[in-house]
Amino acid sequence: MPYDLIIRNGKIIDGSGIPGFHGDVAISGGCIVEIGQVGGDARRVLDADGLVVAPGIIDNHTHYDAQVTWDPLCTFSCYHGATTVVIGNCSLALAPAHEEDREMLAGVLSHVEAIPLEAIRAGVTWSWETIPQYLNALDRRLGINVASLIGHSAVRRYVMGEASQERQATDDEVAAMKAIVREGIEAGAVGVSFERNLRHFDWNGRLAPTNLASDAEIFAVAGVVDEVGRGVIQFGGDRKLGARVAKASRCPVFYGNITQQAVAPELWRQRLADAEDLMRQGLRAYQFVMPRPGDLRYTLKTAQHFDALPTWKSVMLLPLEKRKQMFRDPEVRARLHLEAVETPLDPTRAGDFTRRWDLQFVFRPALPKHQHLKGKSVAEIAREQGRDVLDVFLDLCLDEDLETEFERREVNSDEAAMTALLTSPYTVIGQSDGGAHVVFRTDYSYSTYFLSHWVRDRGIMSLEEAIRKLTFVPASLFGLFDRGLVRPGMTADLMVFDPETIGPLEPGEAQDLPGGATRRKQLAQGIEWTVVNGQVLLEKGEHTGVYPGKVARNVSPSR
Repeated sequence: MPYDLIIRNGKIIDGSGIPGFHGDVAISGGCIVEIGQVGGDARRVLDADGLVVAPGIIDNHTHYDAQVTWDPLCTFSCYHGATTVVIGNCSLALAPAHEEDREMLAGVLSHVEAIPLEAIRAGVTWSWETIPQYLNALDRRLGINVASLIGHSAVRRYVMGEASQERQATDDEVAAMKAIVREGIEAGAVGVSFERNLRHFDWNGRLAPTNLASDAEIFAVAGVVDEVGRGVIQFGGDRKLGARVAKASRCPVFYGNITQQAVAPELWRQRLADAEDLMRQGLRAYQFVMPRPGDLRYTLKTAQHFDALPTWKSVMLLPLEKRKQMFRDPEVRARLHLEAVETPLDPTRAGDFTRRWDLQFVFRPALPKHQHLKGKSVAEIAREQGRDVLDVFLDLCLDEDLETEFERREVNSDEAAMTALLTSPYTVIGQSDGGAHVVFRTDYSYSTYFLSHWVRDRGIMSLEEAIRKLTFVPASLFGLFDRGLVRPGMTADLMVFDPETIGPLEPGEAQDLPGGATRRKQLAQGIEWTVVNGQVLLEKGEHTGVYPGKVARNVSPSR
């Protein structure tokens, strides 16, 4: 009987970190069945001469929870070699959900993750209530694989209703939450996620439900993962509390990310030292590192980094016309100035705006008369015009109907620091936020950026080690034990690429969201084929029309 697919003559980098070797890969029934010199026929043969055959990327921190329901490819992660994405991060999820909870869950996901609310409203067709029902609904049509965490905010809302955003839970309510989490993990969810972040609120300014939870509630609900004996815990926001959760757990805990920051240039060293200390104690405490520089782009329609400032927060929650009116008001502008220019940065306040107007650059002016400002910082423009930085910033935005696109260059720009972080055995590469911040970020391209900039161009590690960090490491941590390696018996999730040309292309725009909203789009070059569960999903960057993806379930080995 012929194989379904043979990939011939490639250099196999199998994900384990061992040196690559030349050979063939034979696939049948969605699994790898033979490696080496493969004889026989196949329904399809791919010639990978001069190319690398590697496991598919596992995009380990995304927010495709809504998008996957209308976009089973989870664009644009799939174009960068991703064959599996992990959703349900930061406590945010669309299940479980009573019918009356749907608008709230959509609203908090929209606001926290900067996803147009009209896209979620227009794109999601709700057909589930429980977590098992949501997973089963996704399993009907997927292009790539989806692994799902259980979002604590959704669970809390399901149990407590409106009170989930008002008070702490009773013992009975905590018990009900634990039962829901247990049911979700038994159905194949890969863990549970929490967040302690006062900048995470819905469009009415109400905190995400997870923020109202006591430490005792978080420990109790997170403890279900240990009780069941499988799964992970993702904890964002409060790094100290996340570390305490890691100390109390025997499962992997992702408790933050480490960034190199211009405003605190030595902070990364301390955070890396903290991560090393916990792991040397034998604790499974992991922090993410994003390989891409923090070239976050925003407009005053979408900016979130002012949300820690009270006047800015209240103004940015207003409808656009009212927002513009407030930006013109001299009294309001004086308060905005006090908060964003005069008041010093508070390093203890999570998410506080940096006040570094020299690191806020005009990326794309909206009007022809302002094109000469492109590439200049707000501070530089203010010096040239002899005006105040905030007046320059707001007047430019108002003149362009809030369409001016800015770029923040505040994080991950020091190459020596990033080399130390990326090569550390104590960090996990990822946290792309794929599906989130869709109007100003393309961090889902982290894998192709990492393989091109850091591995090929800078040579900070071998290609074998880079592939291991992008594939086998996240597969192992998330309990996806049938993925992340090119070995017989493993699921055939593969990317076949040219190591000399792989890399992200220049970003553009796509007006393809439900409801007509626009998002940023970034494709890749150098990936010839992406194979999901043994079928070719993408060929030279084009979808082949198949939908071979599955819900990647973390199930008991006995099952």
